[in-house]
Amino acid sequence: MTGRKRIAALMMTMVCVGMLAACESNETSESQPTATTPVSEATDKPQEAETNESAETDDTAAAYEVLAQELHVPWVITFDEDIVYISEREGNIVKVDGNKMTRQAVHLSKGVHGIGEGGFLGFLLAPDFAKSKLAYAYHTYEEKGRILNRVVLLKQNGEQWDEVRALLEGIPGAANHDGGRMAFGPDNMLYVTTGDAQQRELAQDRNSLAGKILRMSPEGKVPEDNPFPGSYVYSYGHRNPQGLVWNHEGVMFNTEHGPSGDPGGHDEINIIKAGGNYGWPTIYGDDEHEGMITPIYHSGKKAIAPSGATIDESNRILIATLMGGALYRYDPATREMAVLFEGEGRLRDVKIKDGRIYVITNNTDGRGIPSKTDDRLLLLKPIE
Repeated sequence: MTGRKRIAALMMTMVCVGMLAACESNETSESQPTATTPVSEATDKPQEAETNESAETDDTAAAYEVLAQELHVPWVITFDEDIVYISEREGNIVKVDGNKMTRQAVHLSKGVHGIGEGGFLGFLLAPDFAKSKLAYAYHTYEEKGRILNRVVLLKQNGEQWDEVRALLEGIPGAANHDGGRMAFGPDNMLYVTTGDAQQRELAQDRNSLAGKILRMSPEGKVPEDNPFPGSYVYSYGHRNPQGLVWNHEGVMFNTEHGPSGDPGGHDEINIIKAGGNYGWPTIYGDDEHEGMITPIYHSGKKAIAPSGATIDESNRILIATLMGGALYRYDPATREMAVLFEGEGRLRDVKIKDGRIYVITNNTDGRGIPSKTDDRLLLLKPIE
């Protein structure tokens, strides 16, 4: 090799080393690790950040299977037999049938207002969906300069969804704190969570639909046995309830975001009772006040931002978390909280079907650090 060639080769080597160092620095400081190990197999060794290409390693393949990817800010998982439906905040529904993913349009009489934490949020198939093709949705909209939320009935028509009618409109909304979780209870009634719409005082106002858990019939009527006559309000004093689930004995739980700023954290799990006042903004954490209910669990000063929740066969609550970036499991019997799965960034929802755990990431919502394939629907390997 001539002297000129040696110098050129040396310069090229120095450039390549510099580029590799820069890439390593970016991966370490800005992105979440993409390889994940369930808690039952975790080691004390810290995981190193990896590039997107490393997502196909044996460790990652053992931890989960990717069922769908490149989702647009997904919010909820629901099932029709083996078909998975996922709502996207911009206003679509994604159908995942085996290896086929179809993005289906939703036609609404009032457009989706997708700013901040609002958008097309809750989505729930009717109990008789196989026959009726009906579903329920909760979405943010704008009317006369106000941000609001509404509950609507949809019908699937081929590869699209059309609004049948509105069940409830005018729920206060805002850029943040819009609630949006929907679930059918053991009593076959429809329950809907709403946020305080960044107006804290509304949570304590029983005449407002903000900061509440609402209960209605599948037709959108106020049930006669609701705790406050003529009102959809089932419980109140909520800040931003995000998860809603019942255990096998019919006990109702919710997950809820605690205060921001100082103090922060104090995210909650509550047992929900008809007519209960859950204290926001008067109390949080371990605070007590006459006529108000203290949570059975709170996260202390650490914020985990709990979102969707589900119940396992042992009556333990699995919780997807956003700031926590992990799937947590809380056992109400022992009051123990454990991390089951982490390393994939923000998690928005979790469901269990046929003993298998499904989660969706939420890294494309503007607060996460998305990979090239985010967001994704993941099927986790069995977790003890």
